[in-house]
Amino acid sequence: MRVLIATDAWYPQINGVVRSIERMMEHAAAAGAEVVLLTPQDFRSVPLPSYPEIRLALCRPARVAREIVRLQPTHIHLPTEGPIGHVTRRLCLRHDLPFTTCYHTRLPEYIRTRLPIPTSFTYKLMRRFHNAAAATMVATESLAEELRGHGFARLVRWSRGVDTTIFTPDRRRELGMPGPVFLYVGRLAVEKSVEDFLRLELPGSKVVVGDGPARQQLAAAYPEVHFLGTRTGLDLAAIYASADVFVFPSRTDTFGMVLLEALASGLPIAAYPTPGPLDVVGTSGTGVLDADLGLAARAALAVPREACRAHALTFSWQASAAAFFGHIEAGNGGRVLDLGPLARHGLRARMVGRRADRAVEAAG
Repeated sequence: MRVLIATDAWYPQINGVVRSIERMMEHAAAAGAEVVLLTPQDFRSVPLPSYPEIRLALCRPARVAREIVRLQPTHIHLPTEGPIGHVTRRLCLRHDLPFTTCYHTRLPEYIRTRLPIPTSFTYKLMRRFHNAAAATMVATESLAEELRGHGFARLVRWSRGVDTTIFTPDRRRELGMPGPVFLYVGRLAVEKSVEDFLRLELPGSKVVVGDGPARQQLAAAYPEVHFLGTRTGLDLAAIYASADVFVFPSRTDTFGMVLLEALASGLPIAAYPTPGPLDVVGTSGTGVLDADLGLAARAALAVPREACRAHALTFSWQASAAAFFGHIEAGNGGRVLDLGPLARHGLRARMVGRRADRAVEAAG
């Protein structure tokens, strides 16, 4: 099985979509699969206004068609609803190629925090995008129930995992600041509600790891908070293990892989009772979920760290990859992709383009 993942989310972005794709690539061989990518790095791109780390690919259907033919996939998966996702979806529908999608991001809510666009309108567009797929993967059952209420169909569960060898309580060290230490890790953007955490009256210290368009504004407004910027690998793992409570203020995440990283590090969770925390923490006793985030953060100090680690050990990337590639394989329904029409599409478009270029040259 050779899976094409056509994604609008890729480096330099560091987020749950990118990290999930990375993990699937690492575990593909064990699941009997090979992954090839189509990303904004394959095209000319422009930065998203107000969010320059996100690049929008300038991808024409003919070019995408030629890239798909060159990569020779047996299966196609679309994890994002950006330009690459939309163009690839259109080509698949036009040439009768089955594909799967994933609902990674609460885009209607994200857009609503930035622009006066009703979520009902954006959900209509999202429903149209995903309901054309053979299956749409969702991280949790609560998210699936919510999307069914918005008219989404053919939803299948795909949970996430965590690397418990990197994220472990054994990396705990002294951070050199008054305790207890309350930690946030993630993107610094308005839709993440980070300010809900920063404005809390809490003892000890607040630490923020991550970057994003809101960082400068938040750092200026809350000078007492320790903003550490982007951290990765063992450096990030040590910060998790050395904090006392992980505060997750987002109401819009579909899962929150950082929750698993925190739990694997022995770090209890404080969050709102929303999808994501409800599914990851739930009734496990590994965190406190409350509409009063400050109350949750203070109460989480009493959660046993060993219980957090034990709960995280029930999530594995191996099981996640098996489910991911299983859904993709089932999405083809046993069919073999016929890329011939797609090849002819790209060839015709190239010939038309060349004729147009010659016509312009002749006219000049």
